This record gives sequence, structure tokens and C-alpha cells, in this order.
Amino acid sequence: MTDTTASDWTEDLDLIRRAAREAGDVALGYFGRSPEVWWKNEGRSPVSAADFAANDRLETLLRTARPAYGWLSEETDDDPARLACETLFVIDPIDGTRAFINCEATWCVSVAVVHLGRPVAGVLYAPALGEEFVAVADGAALKNGVVIRTSEPRAQELRRIAAPEEMLRRFEPGLRSTLQRIRHVPSLAYRLAMVADGRIDGTVVMRNSHDWDLAAADLILERAGGRLVGLDRLPLAYNRDAVTHGVLCAGAEHLLESLVHGLASG
Repeated sequence: MTDTTASDWTEDLDLIRRAAREAGDVALGYFGRSPEVWWKNEGRSPVSAADFAANDRLETLLRTARPAYGWLSEETDDDPARLACETLFVIDPIDGTRAFINCEATWCVSVAVVHLGRPVAGVLYAPALGEEFVAVADGAALKNGVVIRTSEPRAQELRRIAAPEEMLRRFEPGLRSTLQRIRHVPSLAYRLAMVADGRIDGTVVMRNSHDWDLAAADLILERAGGRLVGLDRLPLAYNRDAVTHGVLCAGAEHLLESLVHGLASG
């Protein structure tokens, strides 16, 4: 297996950081200006003119710079040729489109480089918040250039968690009594970034999240000391035939096992 050290992927990180910033600035030009919106997946998921414009900018910049890399984006028709690529870009031009069209600032551009099924460089750029999260394999996770870490255990304090109510009801009462549910954050990638920088301790992800929701944030969380896993406790594999995932748990190490055990046995 090819070595995936930080030095191998730093140039790719620099590339995707520049691209994410440009795409974020494109999207920001539509923010608060009532962009045209369409509905996909039988009316369950919105997509806006800003999503397409940001996607176009990313595709132009990244595919021109790395023509041998595969491509997987929420807003580009899937090309099965990506499965033959050892390395590819995994893109969500706007993660949190519902927040975006409702003029809420919690949305981000998510860009990852995935190599042999795992992310090796990742960027989340949230221009309306003035925040940028980055990580590279074997390097530190950074927020606006400052190293971030997941939360530490806090005696006699509730642990903060982002999770749907129906998922929390699966936990036994003793575990539920130790958790404090935070207000819903519509961007899944940004929720994972909140775990990475310690604002919350963990999150539960309902089934049918996608590679593009997760890949960049997965690496950022890992390099901050946390993990994103399935109920089998294994890390996720990306760039498969199916790009959706089952129920997932993400958290700092002091909480993760309790979340996984609670859902697996609930």
C-alpha cells in the first residue's frame, strides 16, 4: 500500500484549500440573494444555483490540476470510472444547502482527496462564518491555522451531543441522562467539525449519509483525536459502488464507545 504521510499530500491540501476558498466565495455571492432552487430525490433534497456554480468552479480548478484523479461530487452525475482510480476528489460544493437557502450561516464547502478508500487531505470552508478547517494525513487538524483537538472528559458535566431525538431514545436511560442534545445543525460536515474542535463531544448520523458529506470532515476529526465509525466500530471506506452509509457515530474517544454500544444494543 502506498505510504500516505503528510509530506505526500501537502501539495494536494494546498490545491484543495485554494479551490474551496474560491468556490466558497462564489457561493457567498449568492448567499442571502434568493438563488433559484430545485428539488431532487423526489422532493426531499434542495439544490440551488449556488451549489451548481460552486461545483463548476471546483471541477474546473481541480480536474485541470489533477486530470488523473477521479471525481465524486453531489452535484455531478456519477461516473463509474472513479472506481478504477486509486485517488479521487470527493466534493460537496455546499454542505448544508437548506441552511444556505434559509440565510443561515452554518454551511460549508467540503473538499477531500481520497486515496485507496480513505481521505488523505480535507478542507471545510465556511465563508459566512469566517472559518476554515483543514487536515492532511499524519498532520494536525487546524481551524483558521490553529491546532484543534476533541473534547476531554469533564467530571459531573453533561456531554454535548448532536443527534435526532429518535436516535437518543435508543439509548438506555443511564446513558441518556449523561447527554445534552444541542440545537440541530443542518450541515453534517460542520457538525463533525464541531466534534473536532471540542464544541460538542459527539454526534450520531442517521443512515444514508454520503461520501461527499463525510470524507473531508472524517479526516479532520481523525487528526483532531476523534473518530467516525459505523456500528461495527470500523472506519469508513470511501469510493465504493455504493456511496451511502449506515448509522454512524462520531466523537471524542471518551464518548465514542458509549454511543456505539448504546446504538448497537438498543
